[in-house]
Amino acid sequence: MGEFFDVESGGPLRLEVRSVDGRDFVLLRPVGYAAEGYAEPFVVPTGFVTDFASVPHLFTWLVPKSGDFLPAAVLHDALVAPGSFTGPDIDRHEADRVFRTAMIGLGTGRVRAWLMWAAVTIGTLWASRRLGARTRLVGLLGLVAVLGTVATLDFFDVVSALPWMGDRPWPTELALGALFAVVVPSLLALTWGRYWLAGVVVGVALALLLHVTAALLLIYALYLALERVVSGPADDDGVRVRDRRAADAKTSLGNP
Repeated sequence: MGEFFDVESGGPLRLEVRSVDGRDFVLLRPVGYAAEGYAEPFVVPTGFVTDFASVPHLFTWLVPKSGDFLPAAVLHDALVAPGSFTGPDIDRHEADRVFRTAMIGLGTGRVRAWLMWAAVTIGTLWASRRLGARTRLVGLLGLVAVLGTVATLDFFDVVSALPWMGDRPWPTELALGALFAVVVPSLLALTWGRYWLAGVVVGVALALLLHVTAALLLIYALYLALERVVSGPADDDGVRVRDRRAADAKTSLGNP
């Protein structure tokens, strides 16, 4: 499955980093990974800058920003940045697969590992800059979101639009809704070509978690609005500039 190791000593991995700004971190020791199927290892050098797992705040309840998968996240950051590692030459699709395998080898739960792999595959499709790939990506996510919304309205008899819902007892409608939340995204995922399996994971996860995601979006939007009123606007890094400038002004005057 593969194994991480300390490049300098050849022993178990020692992941040593220094914070750059609280969001990015620089490697203080090189990271090595011997992947199954490759004659030479991948090596991420000292000085490489990583942000670990790039997880939106909204989804950290499901996929935290840190955990046992951190070495795999560092490796993946390097593998998708040309010139940032030494070792076998691989494309981004294979880098995503290595990421998934490395996470599982580190003890990350398989469901979480596959979710994170599917998430980085979205990034791979978008980074391709191919109109067809981006259209298929947005199309799957958009259609699943729309159908999920319509199915919810159909379940509460607000509309009657989906043939698998109809006028049935609510347990039957609930079961059929869950069934088609798997079937429809899986069929749409076939448009993703060799990325179809990631499309299945993304589409089904979105369909099943649509209501949770919508509720969290609403709560998060309310939090951001309250934070802006109380703390003022934030810059691109999320730093509240008003309080930061006040703190810097006190420091520059020599005040504690």
